[in-house]
Amino acid sequence: MRYHRLPDGDGYRLIADDGNASYDLTAVKPRLDEFTKLAAAADVADTAVDELAKPLVETAPTVDRDALDDSALPIVPDEVWAAGVTYEISEEAREAESEMAEMYMQVYEAERPEIFFKATPSRTVGPDEAVGIRGDSKWDVPEPELGIVLYDGDIVGYTVGNDMSSRSIEGENPLYLPQAKVYDRCCAIGPCIASAESVGDPHDLTMTMEISRDGETLYEGETSTSEMDRSCEELVEYWCDHNSVPQSGVLLTGTSLVPDEGFTLQPDNEVRIEIDGIGELVNTVVEV
Repeated sequence: MRYHRLPDGDGYRLIADDGNASYDLTAVKPRLDEFTKLAAAADVADTAVDELAKPLVETAPTVDRDALDDSALPIVPDEVWAAGVTYEISEEAREAESEMAEMYMQVYEAERPEIFFKATPSRTVGPDEAVGIRGDSKWDVPEPELGIVLYDGDIVGYTVGNDMSSRSIEGENPLYLPQAKVYDRCCAIGPCIASAESVGDPHDLTMTMEISRDGETLYEGETSTSEMDRSCEELVEYWCDHNSVPQSGVLLTGTSLVPDEGFTLQPDNEVRIEIDGIGELVNTVVEV
């Protein structure tokens, strides 16, 4: 099932969608108003989130599926982390931008992946919100990524992620990575969380990205998570090792769709990222 977080006055409602209909789980259990609470209950019951949701779905009222267009940030993660150089094309793009290109090849071929801190809740936006480009950056790109949703370090679902990046700042010096990656509105996730059970194999999902400006398509690309050189389990293991992971977290897994070198985002551009079986994440762009 896919889980959406719908605004409801001053609060939210947790909606489960099975592909045929959408069910208001909060109507059955009023305190069950976000995915993290469902994951926590499933953890206590030692079961999967879908198994816990199924009896609720049987008695839950349905909602108009068009209402899912208003979905908010599907989870407010305590932390968002990300993996870099997990696809060959990403390694090539990072080499092209950098004045110290050889280090990216060393990471791509190394046993240890690159894992870095990406965003706090205040820097993370949801569907139909604006992602940011830095005012002091000259070369900015979206990075479409499969996001792993974790509860206490265990994989409970997947979402669509956009790891916004300043390639000019990182390219100047790799030590500037935090400034190139972590800033206001630097990360988007959504529109929902697809349970691990419903996704099945996360390493065989089609991913597309489209960037448009004033109604004109500037970039279109398609790839598959099968191109990822690391497994989701491996990335999660390295994220958790010797690290006190938060209760709720999202780990982005790297990008294999990179616009041409001459392209840079501008305010009011629109970025559409879709992953098969999960959904489409749409964001406009604003300068921060």
